[in-house]
Amino acid sequence: MKITVVGIGYVGLANAILLAQNNKVNLMDIISDKVDLINQRKSPIQDPYISEYLESVKLDLNATMDQNIAYKDAELIIIATPTDYDPSTNFFNTKSIDDAIEKILKVNKNATILIKSTVPVGYTESLKRKFNIPHIIFSPEFLREGQALYDCLYPSRIIISNNSDKGKNLAKLFIQGAIKKDMPILYTNSTEAEAIKLFSNMYLAMRVTFFNELDTFSSKHELSTKQIIEGVSLDPRIGDYYNNPSFGYGGYCLPKDTKQLLANYKDIPNNIMQAIVDSNETRKDFLVNEIINTKVKIVGIYRLIMKSNSDNYRESAILGIIQRLKDKNVDIIIYEPQINQNELEGLKVVKKINDFINKSEIIIANRYHPELDKVKDKVYTRDISSKD
Repeated sequence: MKITVVGIGYVGLANAILLAQNNKVNLMDIISDKVDLINQRKSPIQDPYISEYLESVKLDLNATMDQNIAYKDAELIIIATPTDYDPSTNFFNTKSIDDAIEKILKVNKNATILIKSTVPVGYTESLKRKFNIPHIIFSPEFLREGQALYDCLYPSRIIISNNSDKGKNLAKLFIQGAIKKDMPILYTNSTEAEAIKLFSNMYLAMRVTFFNELDTFSSKHELSTKQIIEGVSLDPRIGDYYNNPSFGYGGYCLPKDTKQLLANYKDIPNNIMQAIVDSNETRKDFLVNEIINTKVKIVGIYRLIMKSNSDNYRESAILGIIQRLKDKNVDIIIYEPQINQNELEGLKVVKKINDFINKSEIIIANRYHPELDKVKDKVYTRDISSKD
């Protein structure tokens, strides 16, 4: 099958590699550096499975910036462009999807269009009306940054917003490239599929905020967070997973998806949805007050990335901590090997770990690392199990 994937982010690239094992796939992007790297079989993002498959697995995969090449003969076009949350409109910015569809239809009116970007509830139906075409399908992705291709190869579920033969054939495409073959498959309406994505991430955010508020309680009462979480998690209905306290939920998905779902709740009674979003900010306020109360003068920030095996610190929870400390005129230095420059938004970036340790009076670490073992007494973290 001739397939085009629009967008060389972790969603688009992972899906393109999955499908290129058995199909002819074009990857389309407007950033030339990403296109060049893919054609050299190098990954523009940090993901061990993506790097391995690009280097070692036979893939019928080509990257291009030419829309005619990408769209003209494609039978299936997957859109995986970014949809950032826009605080001015209180909604996702879906312009990249609209623009992509407009360009696709100028070249190819017959291709099935499959949206993998995260969108507001009801968006796909609005696209069908806007462009007057029925063959737009939504399929939510459930991929982790740094593990995106792994999650494509071993999917938790496949959801397709089409119950016809077309939808079932799409599901077969994703199953064909996967290693795990017995995953649940659900065919739904497009609006329900969009809601599944947002409610899934809202639940995950709720779980993060629950264990963070448990940790806040433990901290104020000088209790062992670890013991309480171990005991709570022994209940099989709760489970011992996704329960490690942090500075808050962050990354590309949860902050924007929770705000978008909350926006979809306008004029609908709710308590929990608003509380989840508010709790993430309350957590950061509490932690910053704890740090300020130590009376230290130089605060060292150990790593900006959201989690291990990631090269992305966009919307990382630590950024909210940094901004609050800056607002209180605290001197801050940063250690982040992913950054080449000497400054980041006016803050000094220290390149050598030993220099960073020596200059910091307290070290703030969202996730602990053994290289801090020799200065454990300096480290402030809420990480109790050294896992993401």
